[in-house]
Amino acid sequence: MSLPATGRSWHLASRPHGTPVPENFALREEPVRAPGEGEVLVRNTHLSVDPYMRGRMNDQKSYVPPFALDQPMDGAAIGEVVASEAEGLVPGDLVVHNLGWREYATLPARYSGPVPRDTSRPSVYLGVLGMPGFTAWVGLREIAGLREGDAVFVSGAAGAVGSTAGQLARLMGASRVVGSAGSAAKVELLTTEYGFDAAFDYRAAPVREQLPEAAPDGIDVYFDNVGGDHLEAALTAMRTHGRIVLCGMIAQYNATEPPPGPNNLGLMVGKRLRAQGMIVTDHEASRPEFQKQVTAWVESGELRYRETVVEGLENTPEALLGVLRGDNTGKMIVRL
Repeated sequence: MSLPATGRSWHLASRPHGTPVPENFALREEPVRAPGEGEVLVRNTHLSVDPYMRGRMNDQKSYVPPFALDQPMDGAAIGEVVASEAEGLVPGDLVVHNLGWREYATLPARYSGPVPRDTSRPSVYLGVLGMPGFTAWVGLREIAGLREGDAVFVSGAAGAVGSTAGQLARLMGASRVVGSAGSAAKVELLTTEYGFDAAFDYRAAPVREQLPEAAPDGIDVYFDNVGGDHLEAALTAMRTHGRIVLCGMIAQYNATEPPPGPNNLGLMVGKRLRAQGMIVTDHEASRPEFQKQVTAWVESGELRYRETVVEGLENTPEALLGVLRGDNTGKMIVRL
């Protein structure tokens, strides 16, 4: 078959100050390069947008380089191989890779991973069986050292990471799982479908008031996706020798001034608390165990998931802004 000459890709046109706006993005036509030895050309079918991408829009040093101005942005994606010069991959195969935000991607095959041919919903490998699910697994198992009988609080619990973390905590033997979310509908989802013991709408009243009602006996593990008032309330609710997983702080990603920190950090001393940040790519050795166990729980129906699907490459920036606003329930996916 003839290969496409060009394809569209999203570029970062300017760096945002505060909340990103459409003018920060530019959709441009670019040449499509045929694969060389050991490479594949992929037509993307599903793109992932994730909170961490907001940090990459800033020109600052972090654990991952910032997006370059006037260059294609990237992120996790699933696509169909349309041309291959790599052993083991043929046209029609589905792969997961990291050259999203575009229609076509040419990359070394070693930087892609196979998606099972028999899967009916390949986007699951961008969500519960992809980076978000693996993040939840690592956070609970390796950072928090979750023990049977622990009481667990998850903030942002209706998102891709949070919803998986809460369910995994329950499956791993937590005595009580509590979550926060941004609407009454999401709260109901947590308690009726995901099996959380209690949940609350953080927009309805201060977290410091609602968390003690949801976890009257305190918490042993806090899985933090939000920061700010959630972290402050969790510190008060923590039991002695509690553990805090610092996964994300979406409450401050668009801040234009330094946000106020929790005013009760002194509690960490008397309670002998441990708080640790995490970057999931540090834990690749654990991926096979995660893939085996979590796939089994998904297939059995013990672990459930939701996706919010936005149609069309042209709507990818709006999908990212939706994640930052909390519009999504579960994983935000862009379907091309």
